Amino acid sequence: RQNCPICMADIHTSRIGAQVLPCGHLLHRTCYNAMLQRGYRCPLCMHSAVDMSSHWKELDEEMAQTPMPPEYHNMTVEILCNDCSARSTVQFHILGMKCMHCESYNTAQAAGKQSAIS
Repeated sequence: RQNCPICMADIHTSRIGAQVLPCGHLLHRTCYNAMLQRGYRCPLCMHSAVDMSSHWKELDEEMAQTPMPPEYHNMTVEILCNDCSARSTVQFHILGMKCMHCESYNTAQAAGKQSAIS
């Protein structure tokens, strides 16, 4: 048995239809639609719940047009990708940090892992 992680009601006895996310987690369809109004990630595992590839391409373009100040040019950070679970070291950018393995921006900076490239 699994409860909907948004409303906490039992999904299997509910009259509301269920939505299976790409990660395999279940949400009520109404809860899923409400979640998409606020974000794109599974509330349990943080994987992208929808195809974000077109948004990632837009973000690539926006980042290319938004240079970082000189003091950040050589700054790298270690990230963890929420979509493929890979760790990588990437150049820091205020708009986002792209996973080198799956090209997702659904990433989080690993605690305390940043450095300047000499």
